[in-house]
Amino acid sequence: MKVLGVDPGLTRCGVGVVDGVAGRSLTMAGVGVVRTPADADIAHRLVLIERGIDEWLDEQRPDCVAVERVFSQHNVRTVMGTAQASAVAMLCAARRGLPVALHTPSEVKAAVTGSGRADKAQVGAMVTRLLRLDAPPKPADAADALALAICHIWRAPAVNRLQQAHAANRLQQAQAAARARPAPAGVRRTPARALGPRSEAPQKGTR
Repeated sequence: MKVLGVDPGLTRCGVGVVDGVAGRSLTMAGVGVVRTPADADIAHRLVLIERGIDEWLDEQRPDCVAVERVFSQHNVRTVMGTAQASAVAMLCAARRGLPVALHTPSEVKAAVTGSGRADKAQVGAMVTRLLRLDAPPKPADAADALALAICHIWRAPAVNRLQQAHAANRLQQAQAAARARPAPAGVRRTPARALGPRSEAPQKGTR
């Protein structure tokens, strides 16, 4: 599985690509940052982010995209910019038919370091160790993007099993509701087990 991780941001949008499967060694396929000028208007900055992510998708051709889930902070302006960059990343992926996964910062930290309260230095150190890099990727946004990709690779099997279990449960509920629904007037339901083996009427043959 090849995953493109995106740590959304207007000024610096971290991008990292990791290749591998859960339980085996992982490999970094690429890492970088899409930057936009702080003095440009929001619309133009979002276009630059779109172009940057499109270039990464075209070059790396990942199987899916993992984006950090935006959460509430005290600085509303920062949250809005992060959410806008996150939406652009999801749009770029959806336009190519790629599945998109959202992971909270706590989920990523817990998956990579074992603690949901780890700081950026700890995340960077573990990313360096897991991917066998010479040094932590800089800036921290790049390391966070790789951590997102690692988190998704490790969590994907469990998430898929959970989704399959939910789907099976919904199917069972729908079938139970259908059986409990009263039959239309004049229609008598006969349990399948009450029906005997089907017999065919003998056919008249000619000699």
